[in-house]
Amino acid sequence: MSKKALKITGIFLVFVIAMVIAVPFFLEGKISRIIKNKVNQNINATFDFENASLTLLKSFPDAYLDLKNVSLINKAPFKGDTLFAAGDIELDMSIKELFKSAEEPISIKRLQLDNAKLYIKVDQQENANYEITLKDDSTPSGEDASSNNFTLGLESYEVTNSTISYDDFSSGMHLEIAEMNHSGTGDLSLERSELKTKTQALVSFEMDSTKYLNDNKISLDALIGIDLVESTYRFLDNKALVNQLPLVFDGFVKVNETNQEVAISFKTPSSDFKNFLAVIPEMYAKNIENVQTTGNFEVNGEFKGVVDEEHIPKFNININSENASFKYPDLPKTVNNVFIDTEVKNDTGISEDTYVNINQLRFQIDEDTFNLNAQMRALLGNTKVKAHFDGIVNLAKLAQAYPIPQDLNLSGILNADVTTAFDMASVENHRYANTKTSGKASLTGFHYESDELKNPVDINEAALTFNPKTVTLNSFQGKTGQTDFNASGTIDNLLGYLFNNETIEGNFKVRSNTLALNDFMVEEDKEQNKTSSQEAPVERIKIPSFLDATIDASAQTVLYDNLNLTNVSGRLNIKDETATVQNLTSDIFDGKLNVNGAVSTKSDIATFDMALGIDGFKIGESFKSLELFKALAPIADALKGKLNSDIKIAGNLNNDMTPNLETLSGKVLAELLSTEINSESAPLLTALGNKLDFIDVKSLDLNDLKTALSFENGTVKVKPFTLNYKDIAINVDGSHNFASELQYKATLDVPAKYLGSEVNNLIAKIDDSDLEGLTIPITANFGGNITSPQVQTDLTSGVKQLTARLVEIQKQKLINKGKKKAEDLLTDVLRGDKSDSTQTDSTATNGGSAVKDVLGGLLGGDKKDSVQNSDSTSTQTDAKKAAKDILGGLFGKKKKDSTEQN
Repeated sequence: MSKKALKITGIFLVFVIAMVIAVPFFLEGKISRIIKNKVNQNINATFDFENASLTLLKSFPDAYLDLKNVSLINKAPFKGDTLFAAGDIELDMSIKELFKSAEEPISIKRLQLDNAKLYIKVDQQENANYEITLKDDSTPSGEDASSNNFTLGLESYEVTNSTISYDDFSSGMHLEIAEMNHSGTGDLSLERSELKTKTQALVSFEMDSTKYLNDNKISLDALIGIDLVESTYRFLDNKALVNQLPLVFDGFVKVNETNQEVAISFKTPSSDFKNFLAVIPEMYAKNIENVQTTGNFEVNGEFKGVVDEEHIPKFNININSENASFKYPDLPKTVNNVFIDTEVKNDTGISEDTYVNINQLRFQIDEDTFNLNAQMRALLGNTKVKAHFDGIVNLAKLAQAYPIPQDLNLSGILNADVTTAFDMASVENHRYANTKTSGKASLTGFHYESDELKNPVDINEAALTFNPKTVTLNSFQGKTGQTDFNASGTIDNLLGYLFNNETIEGNFKVRSNTLALNDFMVEEDKEQNKTSSQEAPVERIKIPSFLDATIDASAQTVLYDNLNLTNVSGRLNIKDETATVQNLTSDIFDGKLNVNGAVSTKSDIATFDMALGIDGFKIGESFKSLELFKALAPIADALKGKLNSDIKIAGNLNNDMTPNLETLSGKVLAELLSTEINSESAPLLTALGNKLDFIDVKSLDLNDLKTALSFENGTVKVKPFTLNYKDIAINVDGSHNFASELQYKATLDVPAKYLGSEVNNLIAKIDDSDLEGLTIPITANFGGNITSPQVQTDLTSGVKQLTARLVEIQKQKLINKGKKKAEDLLTDVLRGDKSDSTQTDSTATNGGSAVKDVLGGLLGGDKKDSVQNSDSTSTQTDAKKAAKDILGGLFGKKKKDSTEQN
């Protein structure tokens, strides 16, 4: 080849490669618009995707298109519902399809869906959300409807990790196919072709609240013959596996304009009894390949007829086993005489006419035999049920013949003989008189162990009697851990609960010698709990909404944590997710407790509202044992004596049903009786005693003290109250929070005699009886917390103020006392001798004048010269000396010689 030819060839290859790389960039937008337009023009829904990625390299010579985050959203009457969604849709198509106009159909060769979700819904009015195809008259004028569709020239398709959900609320049917992986290969562009498919999934099926399949494994390998001319699909070579039960089937489905014709038959490929074990959920049928079996187990049936709005195919499914047995290699017992004769049929093609006959279901372990027979008519209409079961089942032997989990460690004997007959219409309309249930059932010697229980449960005897309306619990005696129980009562509306989601009603009496609540609480692994708390919240405990029961309970002893309650009795009503306690009484802390109130889990946050009556509690013991009491009155654990109280308390509960302290609110009325103080346990009182050394906290008088508390949002407020220390009144008020942070004030009316020698000496000098009750107010402020309190007082300033007052009182006292005594003396001098009123001695007259002058000087009168008031100097001197001696005595001065005074 010449250089020129090579050069031309090279240029051509470069051009082709460039086109392969460049073309997708030009066509991606066009392809996205075409796909969205074509789909949305033909549906009553909104089809969209996040982006489209086109390449010519990945599947060359075909084009590869990847649609990300695809969604199909319904319009009315299911507006906003997601009918279909997928993380990825991958398409392979011929390159020439990329250059077609928007009016031309596009042919797809390969389709792959990943992480797809299809949700099909039929509402109560039988509207279906999948009916989204536009009617003919909505097709745009002048446009051929057929040209708006994609054409499938599929050679292969694949669906991975996807889910199909079907909810028919009009019939109560719910189907879910989860973790579905499905693939098919074949040329669907041909009029007649074969499609080879493989399917694996988990299937759940529920009808009228009854689950028939629950995540059962399904696998299907099917070769399907497709005739597009006749619209017929034939099952050519097909094998299915339900759990581990193999089935083979053949037949066809033909799609007509108004209905579908169905003719499918199926059967187990072998009659080995292992086929029955394979139907049982895998966790209960381990290693069935090693199980020794005798007898047969066969399943066969057929569906034949038409499917339209009024009909379903007629069908007949037979399940049969005769005189079979099985034995697990690691277990000692054999299950013998297994008989199964069951048929599910519909003879008319009308869905309501479906019925089930369990003609016989029987098995035997040693000498214990169990029998069941039942007939269910109008399975999809007003279902009518007749059933009878009787027999004895030794649970210990059952565990030796069938692989029940070993940790259950079951034992006990179940004995039953019960017959029932009812129809669903009567149950749904509460016409329970039309139901007939009678018989007896008992369980004796039952033993049960589980990792979820702290202790094994032993039921000595449980006996039930069935009546048309009522189930009577004749006896229920048992024990777990330290707890024993003996119950009896009645259960009403059991059928309404089982079939109609109604509340179950009951009245019970429960008696116990010892009820240890700790027996029902599993101790948590701290490390595991720490990890789990970081990953997920604690599951909320709820009171059952279906329960409407009254329980009269009594117990000699109830143990809870560190509490010991005796002679407990009361009534518990459970209804509407609320448990109401009525007049629950108990002996505790050498006193009496009475409880009334309710706990409700109906709202998003559980709440409680309780009233507690306390009579004669030992203060120290109760406050050390009860966290609530510690929070309300943290100082009280230092007290010795008795407590009477009425407590009203309400708040929210945490998920584990413990009170949320920050939400508590309520009131407390408390009375202390015969109370002593342990000062070593009261840092707050000790701190007060250190500040006021005249107070000995051990001698505080708390007897008959009454006080009131109120609390809300974690803060406790104390209504002002007064307590006494000897002759000191102490007025207290303030608040604290549940973290024991203090904010209190105590005002003490302190007699002056407690305030030191200086104050008392001043009072003694004054010598006035009016001062004997003299008090001053002293304020003590408490801060900090209960374990390390901070106390501040105004004692020093109070004493200074009192001393200043006493000095002033003394001064005024002396002045007032001097005036009084002097006036008395003056009166006596001036009056003279009463026996001789006419006598007017000059000495007396002159003496009186002298005393007046002296008193006038002492008491602040006008000063005058003594010579001017008397003609006799000696007489004046003598009178002045006498007055001074008298006044000196009055003021407490030492008597001195008159010459010293002068």
